[in-house]
Amino acid sequence: MSGESMNSPERTWAAARLEKTDRVPVVPFVSPEPAAHLAGMTMAQVSSDGKMAQKAFFEVFDACGGWDCAYGGPITPVQYQAANIYPMKVRIPGKDLPDDYMFQLMEEEVMKPEDYGKLCEMGSDAFYYEDYLWRIASFRPEDLPGHLNDLLSNWGPYTDELKKRGIEPFLAAHELHPFFRLSLMRSMIPFTKDLYYDPVPVEEAIKRMTAELIPKQIEVCKAFGMKSWLLVDERASGLNYPLSVFERFWWPYTREIIDAFWSEGIVTIFHLDTCWDKNLPYFRKLPKGSAVLGLDSTTNIFLAKEILRDHLCIYGDVPASLLSLGKPEEVTGYCRKLIDEVGEGGGLILGTGCAAPPNCKLENLKAMVDTGKSYQFDKV
Repeated sequence: MSGESMNSPERTWAAARLEKTDRVPVVPFVSPEPAAHLAGMTMAQVSSDGKMAQKAFFEVFDACGGWDCAYGGPITPVQYQAANIYPMKVRIPGKDLPDDYMFQLMEEEVMKPEDYGKLCEMGSDAFYYEDYLWRIASFRPEDLPGHLNDLLSNWGPYTDELKKRGIEPFLAAHELHPFFRLSLMRSMIPFTKDLYYDPVPVEEAIKRMTAELIPKQIEVCKAFGMKSWLLVDERASGLNYPLSVFERFWWPYTREIIDAFWSEGIVTIFHLDTCWDKNLPYFRKLPKGSAVLGLDSTTNIFLAKEILRDHLCIYGDVPASLLSLGKPEEVTGYCRKLIDEVGEGGGLILGTGCAAPPNCKLENLKAMVDTGKSYQFDKV
C-alpha cells in the first residue's frame, strides 16, 4: 500500500517488540472452518484434507487483499489429535456430523485420577502416545505415522505460498498450557475437584509437563526458524477460578515457560479465551516484550492496554459476533477504536477475538483488514 515503509514481517515483529510501526499490523486468525465457509467449501472438505484447508485459506487471503502474518494453517482435526494438540475425542463433519457442521470436541472424563501418577512416571508425551491417545483417537495406531507425515508435508507448500505473498507464519510451535491440557483430559468439573480435594498429584503433573514442554517446543521453534510460538489457555482465568488457584497452579509455571523461551529470543503468543481482567496485573511481571497477549473480546482489551502499556504487545480483538452478524461499517468503527486507544504508542496487532467465526462474512473480514491497512494513514 502506498505510504508503507515496512514490509509485513518487519511491521509485525516491531509491534511485538513495542517499537514504532508505519501502521498497525493486521493478523486475523482464520482457521480452516471460516476459510471453508468463505471459499465456498464444506467443513467436511477441510476437515479431511489439509491441502483443501490450505487452498481455502489462500483463497480468502487473496480475496481480502492480504494481511501481515498467517495465523491459522492447513491442519485437520485428526492431525490435531495425532500431533498431541487436541487431547479430546472429536466428531468430524462428513463422518460423524453433516458436511457443513464444524468439527466438535467432546468434553468427557477420559483421564482418571490415577493417571496423574502414570503421567509423571512415564512422561507426558509417552503417556499420551502409549496410552491416552488410544482412548480418544478416531484412527488406528498404524495410521498415526501417516497422519503426522501428512501434517509435516503440508508445511513446506504452505510456507512457500506465504513467501510468494511476502508474509510469514505467526507461529509454528503450538502448545496447550499444562493446566488447560489437564482440564481437557480430566474434564472441567472432575479437574476442579482435583484442584481442591487432591491437589498434589495435579501439581506434580503440571511440573512434569512444564519440564518437558520447554525444551521440546524451543527445539521446534529453532527447527523452523521461528521467532514466536503459541501458548493456549481458556480456563485458568478469573472467570473460572479464584486468584489463589491461578497463583498456585498456573502463574509460577507460566513464568518459568515464558522466561525460558525469552532467554532464547522467542516471544510467547498467548491465546487467552474467557475473561482475564482479574489476572492482567500479573502479566506486568513478565519481561518487557517477552509476550503478546491474544484476547478474545471477553477480556476488557482497553483495561489490558491501561495495565500493560509499554510492557507487552496486545493482540485482538474484533469479536466473532461482529464479524458474523455486524455490518462492514460497524467493523470499521470498532477497528478504528482499537487502533486509536489500544494502538496508542504502539504495541497492538489488530486481530480477531479468538478466531474468525465459521459464519464470518467476507465483507466484514475485508473491512477489518482494509481498516488496519489504511486508517492510520487517513489520520496523518
